[in-house]
Amino acid sequence: QVQLVESGGGLVQAGGSLRLSCAASGRTFNIYTMAWFRQAPGMEREFVAGINWSGSTPNYADSVKGRFTISRDNAENTVYLQMNSLKPEDTAVYYCAGRNSIVIVTAPMNYNYWGQGTQVTVSS
Repeated sequence: QVQLVESGGGLVQAGGSLRLSCAASGRTFNIYTMAWFRQAPGMEREFVAGINWSGSTPNYADSVKGRFTISRDNAENTVYLQMNSLKPEDTAVYYCAGRNSIVIVTAPMNYNYWGQGTQVTVSS
C-alpha cells in the first residue's frame, strides 16, 4: 500500500505564491514518477507537473511553465510544487499522484496512487 498526503493549500491573492507538499509513505519503492494534477469545479482533472526519481527533466503543463516548479526530496519521500505568480484560473483542488513507471505521462488514468487533494483558491 502507498499513501500520499498533500498539504499547503489555501487562499492567496493573485500574484501571490503557495508551496504544496506531498508526503509518500508505505511501499514507496513502487513509485518512480510523482505528479501534480488539479481539478476545478465542472472541469476534468488536468496534469500540472511531473517528476521522476531518476532526475530527468520535469514536465510541466503549458499553462504553468515559468510559474510553477516541481521538486522532490528522495530521502523524505516528499514532492513539492512551488507556485508563483498565481492567477485566479489556478483555483482548483490539487492532487498528488504516483506512478509505477519512470516515464512521466499526463493522463490521470496512468497513475496508480492518489492523495486526497488540497484546495487552492486564488482571489482576484
